[in-house]
Amino acid sequence: MFSGIQEILVLVAIIVGIIFLPRILNRNQEKKDAAPKPTVVLSGKMRLAIAVSVLWPAAMAAFMQPWKESLFPFLYIGLGPVAVCWIVFWVFTGFIRK
Repeated sequence: MFSGIQEILVLVAIIVGIIFLPRILNRNQEKKDAAPKPTVVLSGKMRLAIAVSVLWPAAMAAFMQPWKESLFPFLYIGLGPVAVCWIVFWVFTGFIRK
């Protein structure tokens, strides 16, 4: 009877050790490590460009309602300017970095 309880307690101790020991051991290392800096920092201009890239097609979709009429004018007026601006930005940043 007692051997069954001991085996269960040993299994519970092993499971608790597997779960909690790595957390306890890594606490000291977390305090020593400095917080990593974010790899991508967005400037205000870049945030504005991303916001306009989302809002312009949404506004044009609400205004033109391409699901009721033809899709092609929406592609030219709604998505076209956004795509052209990002392509021009991509090309100019390629020349600047070179």
